[in-house]
Amino acid sequence: MKVKFLGKHQGVSEYSPALLDAVNRNNIESMASYFGYDLWTAYEFSYLNSLNQPVLEILEIKIPKSTLQTVESKSLKLYLASFYKRKFNNIQSALQIIERDLSRLLDGKVKVKKITKLIHPPKSYLIHSGSKTIARNRVIRFEGFRSICPVTSQPDWATIYFHSTSNSMNLQKLGKLLKSYREQGDFHETCIEDIFLQLYKDQNLTNLTVFGRFLRRGGIDINPMRSTHSKPMFSHFRDIHQ
Repeated sequence: MKVKFLGKHQGVSEYSPALLDAVNRNNIESMASYFGYDLWTAYEFSYLNSLNQPVLEILEIKIPKSTLQTVESKSLKLYLASFYKRKFNNIQSALQIIERDLSRLLDGKVKVKKITKLIHPPKSYLIHSGSKTIARNRVIRFEGFRSICPVTSQPDWATIYFHSTSNSMNLQKLGKLLKSYREQGDFHETCIEDIFLQLYKDQNLTNLTVFGRFLRRGGIDINPMRSTHSKPMFSHFRDIHQ
């Protein structure tokens, strides 16, 4: 994988769509029959308002999983940081530029909005060492998920949420699967897709949603959701560990 900025020193640049870099997705063919998207939360987006005063906002960037590529995270950080001295009469003007640039980069419909409030996580059952099975139609979560970035070899942390209305889940098998990522792992999106596919096939869960809430780095978190249905149940909540 050849990238522009990842692992390299780079100062703050002037605004330019050329700052953005794309990386290929994995599991494109395996995930073709399923639904999902990646929710990126940018907690440190700044620009100048009509009075030349700096404004700090939180943005939600929604990328459909159907794009053949996704944006490389460091390039997105540099791109968003380049807005800090650009002047806008309102934030919608800035959001339209970001939507345009990302949609062109990824050849898909990317949506960007300002977040004013993140809701609390859903009530869920925590998977622990004594967990065996759980009845269908319950939200369950696994805390302390750890995977390794394939480029930097640094650990990534997440809480992962699961929901299925089809069958009871074997939580011991699920826990073993999730712990297997602790020393290897992959990009956030690939981890969630692999977990989704293994659960769907191995436990015969014909109705399944998997949502990864990853700890943010450099002011941005990446939260992939993959599901068997087009309207997944989870909202863009704020997890306590984020």
